[in-house]
Amino acid sequence: MTVFDPEHALWNVRREFGEHGGVCPSISRSATFTVMDPATMPEIFQGLRGPDKGGCFLYSRHFNPTIHVLDRYLAAMEGTEAAVCTASGMSAISCALLQICRAGDHIVASNTIYGGTHALLRELLPEMGITTTFVETTDLSAFEAAITPATKVIYTETVGNPTLKVADIPALSKLARTYYLTLMVDNTFTPMLVSPAKLGADIVVHSLTKFINGAGDLIAGVICADKAFIHRLMDLHTGRVMLFGPTMDPRSAFDIIQRLPHLAIRMREHSHRAQAIAGRLEKMGAPVSYPGLPSHPQHNLLAAMLNPGFGFGGMLTIDCENQKTAEKLMALLQNQERFGLIAVSLGYYDTLMSCSGSSTSSEIPPEDQDKIGISPGLIRLAVGYTGNLEDRIVQMETAVKTVGLV
Repeated sequence: MTVFDPEHALWNVRREFGEHGGVCPSISRSATFTVMDPATMPEIFQGLRGPDKGGCFLYSRHFNPTIHVLDRYLAAMEGTEAAVCTASGMSAISCALLQICRAGDHIVASNTIYGGTHALLRELLPEMGITTTFVETTDLSAFEAAITPATKVIYTETVGNPTLKVADIPALSKLARTYYLTLMVDNTFTPMLVSPAKLGADIVVHSLTKFINGAGDLIAGVICADKAFIHRLMDLHTGRVMLFGPTMDPRSAFDIIQRLPHLAIRMREHSHRAQAIAGRLEKMGAPVSYPGLPSHPQHNLLAAMLNPGFGFGGMLTIDCENQKTAEKLMALLQNQERFGLIAVSLGYYDTLMSCSGSSTSSEIPPEDQDKIGISPGLIRLAVGYTGNLEDRIVQMETAVKTVGLV
């Protein structure tokens, strides 16, 4: 079997140069675009012409030249036929699901997902007649048992937020095909590391805000899929991205394009540092979880799905059991040790940390948090790459000893 190399795929795609031969693509901030022949405009509205059909653009909510460059690059990176960028990760998830599902339809979802996605599936979509059954991420039989005649989508995250449980994407793909369902995977935690489409996923979404952008300065999302689905999303009459209008700013697209060349380098370093810190914590006897540790329940599964050379990712957790201890540890790490910052999000060059149950997973009811393994003191750390690694390890050791975790 040929190994997919997302880094090679990304830079093997046709490069886009600036309009005057610049090595960077131009930023096209125009809201609307002219045509030289009046007969061209009806053809654009009819779908006969477009960015890939004659290089025609109509209106930046439909397609924009700068954003379209990023679409192509991200599709290449994920190994899909096409992609469309959106204004946020949540808009990408929402538009993709609503393009597939109608009133009366059903979704089977992993129970370990981002709190905002959980709220969308549990609270908002039922108001539209779309219901969801949440199941244990690692239990394939639970996914199958939850499927009904109304089921349209299986939804999961590659590595669950924040428990770091790993989904068996090839097995879920086989299940989806057996029942003629769509497998949709959020790959935000693992860009470059895992290529869900190559493992059988139909749709791959990202919050570009996180690792792919990497600078913590913009909000963005993307939907990667086959051309037919992307065209449906952009249809002038029924396309959810077209009609809901979560349009990415071309300046944001340009910034992300400029950061893609070093994404692979960044992901390797995030992984390297997380592996080192998690390994030291485990050796100390601290309550750490990291997929790169052989002690992680799905270590072998993730290892089998990884693209070679990128490591196991930059996310780890420390379970302090209660919120008070978690807050004390985070305060020490930020204010005394200068290890990282207390903030939501991830993929930044500095380490970001938060107590998930009271922040990014707070939309999930406490009783459900307990069932899926989010304790009140679970700290999610998105390990950055600033500072000397050995100094960072010492800072972490000092803090966990101070709060009595070891």
